[in-house]
Amino acid sequence: MSLRKMKISQKEYQSRAEGCLVGLAIGDAFGDAARDPENQFLYGITMDWPEKPTFSTDDTEFALLSAEILINSKGKPTPEHVLSAWKEHVLVEDELKRGGASEREAATNIRRGLTAPETGKYNAYSKSDGAAMRSAPMGIVAAGDPVLAAELARIDAEISHADDGIWGAQAVAAATAVAIADGSVDEIIAEARKWAPAGSWFKHTFDTAFAILEKFDYVIEDAWMPLHRAIRCEYKASVPEAVVSAFAVFKLTAGDFKKGLLYAGNFGRDTDTIGAIVGALAGASKGIGAIPEAWIDNVRTPHGTCLQFTAKQNLFEVARKLVELK
Repeated sequence: MSLRKMKISQKEYQSRAEGCLVGLAIGDAFGDAARDPENQFLYGITMDWPEKPTFSTDDTEFALLSAEILINSKGKPTPEHVLSAWKEHVLVEDELKRGGASEREAATNIRRGLTAPETGKYNAYSKSDGAAMRSAPMGIVAAGDPVLAAELARIDAEISHADDGIWGAQAVAAATAVAIADGSVDEIIAEARKWAPAGSWFKHTFDTAFAILEKFDYVIEDAWMPLHRAIRCEYKASVPEAVVSAFAVFKLTAGDFKKGLLYAGNFGRDTDTIGAIVGALAGASKGIGAIPEAWIDNVRTPHGTCLQFTAKQNLFEVARKLVELK
Protein backbone atom coordinates (compact mmCIF):
# COMPACT_ATOMS: atom_id res chain seq x y z
CA MET A 1 0.00 0.00 0.00
CA SER A 2 1.41 3.38 -0.97
CA LEU A 3 1.67 6.34 1.38
CA ARG A 4 -0.98 8.05 -0.74
CA LYS A 5 -3.40 5.19 -0.10
CA MET A 6 -2.48 5.27 3.58
CA LYS A 7 -3.58 8.94 3.56
CA ILE A 8 -0.50 10.10 5.41
CA SER A 9 2.46 12.15 4.25
CA GLN A 10 6.07 11.05 4.33
CA LYS A 11 6.59 13.40 7.27
CA GLU A 12 3.69 11.82 9.15
CA TYR A 13 4.98 8.35 8.33
CA GLN A 14 8.32 9.26 9.89
CA SER A 15 6.58 10.69 12.95
CA ARG A 16 4.52 7.55 13.43
CA ALA A 17 7.56 5.30 13.01
CA GLU A 18 9.39 7.32 15.66
CA GLY A 19 6.32 7.25 17.89
CA CYS A 20 6.10 3.48 17.50
CA LEU A 21 9.71 2.73 18.49
CA VAL A 22 9.90 5.37 21.21
CA GLY A 23 6.48 4.35 22.52
CA LEU A 24 7.62 0.74 22.70
CA ALA A 25 10.72 1.72 24.68
CA ILE A 26 8.74 3.96 27.04
CA GLY A 27 6.13 1.28 27.69
CA ASP A 28 8.87 -1.25 28.34
CA ALA A 29 10.77 0.98 30.80
CA PHE A 30 7.66 2.42 32.48
CA GLY A 31 6.08 -1.02 32.93
CA ASP A 32 9.28 -2.34 34.45
CA ALA A 33 9.41 0.61 36.86
CA ALA A 34 5.75 0.38 37.85
CA ARG A 35 6.09 -3.25 38.95
CA ASP A 36 9.24 -2.56 40.96
CA PRO A 37 8.47 -3.34 44.64
CA GLU A 38 10.22 -0.17 45.86
CA ASN A 39 8.22 2.05 43.51
CA GLN A 40 5.02 0.25 44.45
CA PHE A 41 5.79 0.88 48.13
CA LEU A 42 6.53 4.57 47.52
CA TYR A 43 3.72 5.39 45.10
CA GLY A 44 1.22 2.56 45.08
CA ILE A 45 0.28 3.35 41.49
CA THR A 46 3.09 4.79 39.37
CA MET A 47 1.84 7.83 37.45
CA ASP A 48 5.13 9.27 36.16
CA TRP A 49 8.82 8.44 36.03
CA PRO A 50 10.04 7.62 39.55
CA GLU A 51 13.30 8.87 41.05
CA LYS A 52 14.84 5.42 40.91
CA PRO A 53 16.81 5.03 37.62
CA THR A 54 14.61 3.36 35.01
CA PHE A 55 15.84 1.58 31.89
CA SER A 56 14.33 -0.27 28.99
CA THR A 57 14.66 -4.05 29.09
CA ASP A 58 14.91 -6.92 26.64
CA ASP A 59 11.63 -5.87 24.97
CA THR A 60 13.22 -2.77 23.48
CA GLU A 61 16.56 -4.38 22.75
CA PHE A 62 15.14 -7.40 20.96
CA ALA A 63 12.89 -5.04 18.96
CA LEU A 64 16.08 -3.27 17.91
CA LEU A 65 17.54 -6.64 16.93
CA SER A 66 14.49 -7.26 14.74
CA ALA A 67 14.93 -3.79 13.26
CA GLU A 68 18.59 -4.56 12.58
CA ILE A 69 17.58 -7.72 10.71
CA LEU A 70 15.11 -5.77 8.59
CA ILE A 71 17.63 -3.04 7.80
CA ASN A 72 20.48 -5.41 6.94
CA SER A 73 18.21 -7.52 4.71
CA LYS A 74 16.80 -4.38 3.02
CA GLY A 75 13.33 -5.30 4.23
CA LYS A 76 13.42 -8.84 2.85
CA PRO A 77 14.61 -11.03 5.72
CA THR A 78 15.11 -14.77 5.46
CA PRO A 79 15.63 -17.32 8.24
CA GLU A 80 19.33 -17.09 7.42
CA HIS A 81 19.36 -13.35 8.14
CA VAL A 82 17.67 -13.99 11.48
CA LEU A 83 20.05 -16.77 12.46
CA SER A 84 23.09 -14.70 11.51
CA ALA A 85 21.91 -11.77 13.63
CA TRP A 86 21.25 -14.00 16.62
CA LYS A 87 24.70 -15.53 16.33
CA GLU A 88 26.26 -12.07 16.14
CA HIS A 89 24.28 -10.34 18.86
CA VAL A 90 22.56 -12.91 21.10
CA LEU A 91 24.87 -15.89 21.39
CA VAL A 92 27.78 -13.63 22.39
CA GLU A 93 25.91 -12.73 25.59
CA ASP A 94 27.04 -15.31 28.14
CA GLU A 95 24.14 -14.82 30.55
CA LEU A 96 21.70 -12.87 28.36
CA LYS A 97 20.86 -10.62 31.31
CA ARG A 98 17.22 -9.60 31.43
CA GLY A 99 16.57 -11.84 28.44
CA GLY A 100 13.33 -13.80 28.33
CA ALA A 101 13.13 -17.55 28.83
CA SER A 102 12.07 -18.16 25.23
CA GLU A 103 15.10 -16.28 23.93
CA ARG A 104 17.51 -18.05 26.28
CA GLU A 105 16.16 -21.45 25.26
CA ALA A 106 16.34 -20.52 21.57
CA ALA A 107 19.97 -19.49 22.04
CA THR A 108 20.67 -22.85 23.68
CA ASN A 109 19.04 -24.65 20.75
CA ILE A 110 21.17 -22.71 18.27
CA ARG A 111 24.30 -23.72 20.19
CA ARG A 112 23.09 -27.33 19.91
CA GLY A 113 23.08 -26.98 16.14
CA LEU A 114 19.34 -26.54 15.59
CA THR A 115 17.85 -23.98 13.22
CA ALA A 116 14.39 -22.45 12.84
CA PRO A 117 11.67 -23.56 13.08
CA GLU A 118 12.96 -26.30 15.42
CA THR A 119 14.67 -23.72 17.67
CA GLY A 120 11.22 -22.32 18.35
CA LYS A 121 9.24 -25.55 18.36
CA TYR A 122 11.55 -27.38 20.77
CA ASN A 123 11.21 -24.60 23.30
CA ALA A 124 9.35 -24.87 26.61
CA TYR A 125 8.43 -21.18 26.33
CA SER A 126 7.30 -21.24 22.70
CA LYS A 127 3.97 -19.60 23.61
CA SER A 128 5.59 -16.65 25.40
CA ASP A 129 5.24 -13.00 24.38
CA GLY A 130 8.96 -12.75 23.56
CA ALA A 131 8.37 -12.48 19.81
CA ALA A 132 5.33 -10.20 20.14
CA MET A 133 7.35 -7.67 22.13
CA ARG A 134 9.84 -7.30 19.26
CA SER A 135 7.55 -7.35 16.21
CA ALA A 136 6.48 -3.70 15.93
CA PRO A 137 9.36 -2.84 13.52
CA MET A 138 7.78 -5.18 10.98
CA GLY A 139 4.64 -3.05 11.09
CA ILE A 140 6.70 0.05 10.39
CA VAL A 141 8.33 -1.46 7.30
CA ALA A 142 5.02 -2.93 6.09
CA ALA A 143 2.90 0.13 6.96
CA GLY A 144 -0.51 -0.26 5.34
CA ASP A 145 0.13 -3.91 4.48
CA PRO A 146 -0.75 -6.05 7.53
CA VAL A 147 -0.36 -9.33 5.61
CA LEU A 148 3.25 -8.48 4.77
CA ALA A 149 3.83 -7.33 8.36
CA ALA A 150 2.56 -10.68 9.65
CA GLU A 151 4.80 -12.61 7.26
CA LEU A 152 7.85 -10.63 8.35
CA ALA A 153 6.91 -11.32 11.97
CA ARG A 154 6.62 -15.05 11.28
CA ILE A 155 10.12 -15.19 9.76
CA ASP A 156 11.52 -13.35 12.79
CA ALA A 157 9.54 -15.26 15.43
CA GLU A 158 10.19 -18.84 14.29
CA ILE A 159 13.69 -18.84 15.72
CA SER A 160 12.32 -18.66 19.25
CA HIS A 161 8.60 -19.44 19.16
CA ALA A 162 5.84 -21.63 17.77
CA ASP A 163 2.04 -21.57 17.55
CA ASP A 164 0.60 -18.89 19.88
CA GLY A 165 4.06 -17.36 20.22
CA ILE A 166 4.18 -16.71 16.49
CA TRP A 167 0.52 -15.72 16.18
CA GLY A 168 0.95 -13.13 18.91
CA ALA A 169 3.90 -11.61 17.05
CA GLN A 170 1.89 -11.55 13.84
CA ALA A 171 -1.02 -9.86 15.61
CA VAL A 172 1.18 -7.07 16.96
CA ALA A 173 3.02 -6.55 13.66
CA ALA A 174 -0.19 -6.49 11.61
CA ALA A 175 -1.91 -4.17 14.08
CA THR A 176 1.08 -1.82 13.96
CA ALA A 177 0.91 -1.74 10.17
CA VAL A 178 -2.73 -0.66 10.41
CA ALA A 179 -2.00 1.88 13.16
CA ILE A 180 0.66 3.63 11.11
CA ALA A 181 -1.73 3.66 8.15
CA ASP A 182 -4.14 5.78 10.23
CA GLY A 183 -6.46 2.96 11.22
CA SER A 184 -8.94 3.50 14.02
CA VAL A 185 -8.62 1.76 17.37
CA ASP A 186 -11.30 -0.74 16.35
CA GLU A 187 -9.65 -1.38 12.98
CA ILE A 188 -6.30 -1.96 14.68
CA ILE A 189 -7.79 -4.48 17.10
CA ALA A 190 -9.87 -6.19 14.41
CA GLU A 191 -6.69 -6.76 12.41
CA ALA A 192 -4.91 -8.23 15.42
CA ARG A 193 -7.75 -10.66 16.06
CA LYS A 194 -7.49 -12.02 12.50
CA TRP A 195 -4.15 -13.58 13.44
CA ALA A 196 -5.55 -15.62 16.32
CA PRO A 197 -6.56 -18.88 14.54
CA ALA A 198 -9.80 -20.70 15.23
CA GLY A 199 -9.37 -23.24 18.00
CA SER A 200 -6.26 -21.58 19.41
CA TRP A 201 -5.74 -20.61 23.03
CA PHE A 202 -4.93 -17.11 21.75
CA LYS A 203 -8.36 -16.76 20.10
CA HIS A 204 -10.17 -18.21 23.11
CA THR A 205 -8.57 -15.64 25.41
CA PHE A 206 -9.08 -12.78 22.95
CA ASP A 207 -12.79 -13.63 22.67
CA THR A 208 -13.12 -14.05 26.44
CA ALA A 209 -11.42 -10.73 27.20
CA PHE A 210 -13.40 -8.66 24.73
CA ALA A 211 -16.69 -10.21 25.83
CA ILE A 212 -15.85 -8.91 29.31
CA LEU A 213 -15.04 -5.44 27.96
CA GLU A 214 -18.37 -5.37 26.14
CA LYS A 215 -20.24 -6.60 29.22
CA PHE A 216 -18.89 -3.66 31.23
CA ASP A 217 -19.46 -1.14 28.41
CA TYR A 218 -15.70 -0.62 28.02
CA VAL A 219 -15.46 1.13 31.38
CA ILE A 220 -11.93 0.37 32.49
CA GLU A 221 -12.55 0.51 36.24
CA ASP A 222 -15.45 -1.94 35.97
CA ALA A 223 -13.74 -4.36 33.58
CA TRP A 224 -10.35 -4.25 35.30
CA MET A 225 -10.59 -7.08 37.86
CA PRO A 226 -12.93 -9.40 35.91
CA LEU A 227 -10.51 -9.16 32.98
CA HIS A 228 -7.56 -10.16 35.14
CA ARG A 229 -9.44 -13.07 36.70
CA ALA A 230 -10.62 -14.44 33.38
CA ILE A 231 -7.35 -14.54 31.44
CA ARG A 232 -4.68 -14.93 34.12
CA CYS A 233 -2.56 -18.07 33.71
CA GLU A 234 0.39 -19.66 35.50
CA TYR A 235 2.99 -18.20 33.11
CA LYS A 236 2.43 -14.45 33.09
CA ALA A 237 4.41 -13.90 29.86
CA SER A 238 2.25 -16.14 27.66
CA VAL A 239 0.77 -14.64 24.50
CA PRO A 240 -2.83 -15.57 25.42
CA GLU A 241 -2.51 -13.55 28.62
CA ALA A 242 -0.04 -10.72 28.00
CA VAL A 243 -0.73 -9.86 24.36
CA VAL A 244 -4.48 -9.98 24.86
CA SER A 245 -4.06 -7.80 27.96
CA ALA A 246 -2.22 -5.23 25.87
CA PHE A 247 -4.96 -5.04 23.24
CA ALA A 248 -7.59 -4.82 25.98
CA VAL A 249 -5.79 -1.87 27.58
CA PHE A 250 -5.37 -0.22 24.17
CA LYS A 251 -9.13 -0.49 23.61
CA LEU A 252 -10.12 0.58 27.13
CA THR A 253 -7.94 3.71 26.88
CA ALA A 254 -9.12 4.49 23.33
CA GLY A 255 -5.57 4.56 21.97
CA ASP A 256 -4.57 7.54 24.12
CA PHE A 257 -0.80 7.43 24.62
CA LYS A 258 -0.34 8.65 28.18
CA LYS A 259 -3.48 7.04 29.58
CA GLY A 260 -2.64 3.79 27.82
CA LEU A 261 0.87 3.71 29.26
CA LEU A 262 -0.31 4.49 32.79
CA TYR A 263 -2.85 1.66 32.76
CA ALA A 264 -0.52 -0.77 30.97
CA GLY A 265 2.32 -0.05 33.37
CA ASN A 266 0.09 -0.62 36.38
CA PHE A 267 -1.71 -3.65 34.94
CA GLY A 268 0.35 -6.13 36.92
CA ARG A 269 1.90 -9.34 35.63
CA ASP A 270 4.18 -8.88 32.55
CA THR A 271 3.87 -5.10 32.52
CA ASP A 272 7.02 -4.32 30.56
CA THR A 273 5.73 -6.27 27.56
CA ILE A 274 2.14 -5.12 27.97
CA GLY A 275 3.45 -1.55 28.14
CA ALA A 276 5.75 -2.07 25.17
CA ILE A 277 2.89 -3.28 22.96
CA VAL A 278 0.48 -0.54 24.06
CA GLY A 279 3.21 2.08 23.65
CA ALA A 280 4.10 0.85 20.16
CA LEU A 281 0.47 0.86 19.01
CA ALA A 282 -0.39 4.24 20.55
CA GLY A 283 2.85 5.80 19.28
CA ALA A 284 2.26 4.40 15.80
CA SER A 285 -1.28 5.71 15.86
CA LYS A 286 -0.57 9.20 17.22
CA GLY A 287 3.02 9.95 16.19
CA ILE A 288 5.95 11.24 18.17
CA GLY A 289 4.19 14.53 18.92
CA ALA A 290 1.75 12.77 21.26
CA ILE A 291 4.54 11.64 23.59
CA PRO A 292 5.69 13.90 26.46
CA GLU A 293 9.19 15.19 25.75
CA ALA A 294 10.43 14.32 29.23
CA TRP A 295 9.38 10.71 28.67
CA ILE A 296 11.23 10.59 25.35
CA ASP A 297 14.45 11.75 26.99
CA ASN A 298 14.36 8.76 29.34
CA VAL A 299 14.60 6.21 26.53
CA ARG A 300 16.20 7.97 23.56
CA THR A 301 19.33 5.80 23.78
CA PRO A 302 19.14 2.21 25.11
CA HIS A 303 21.61 1.00 27.71
CA GLY A 304 22.52 -2.39 26.26
CA THR A 305 21.28 -4.12 29.40
CA CYS A 306 20.41 -7.32 27.54
CA LEU A 307 22.02 -6.98 24.09
CA GLN A 308 25.20 -4.93 24.21
CA PHE A 309 25.07 -3.75 20.58
CA THR A 310 21.93 -1.73 21.29
CA ALA A 311 23.86 0.73 23.48
CA LYS A 312 25.11 2.25 20.21
CA GLN A 313 21.62 2.64 18.77
CA ASN A 314 19.46 5.75 18.55
CA LEU A 315 15.73 5.09 18.29
CA PHE A 316 15.11 8.03 15.96
CA GLU A 317 17.87 6.92 13.60
CA VAL A 318 16.56 3.35 13.58
CA ALA A 319 13.05 4.62 12.80
CA ARG A 320 14.44 6.67 9.89
CA LYS A 321 16.20 3.61 8.43
CA LEU A 322 13.05 1.51 8.71
CA VAL A 323 10.99 4.15 6.93
CA GLU A 324 13.54 4.27 4.11
CA LEU A 325 12.88 0.57 3.46
CA LYS A 326 9.26 1.29 2.47
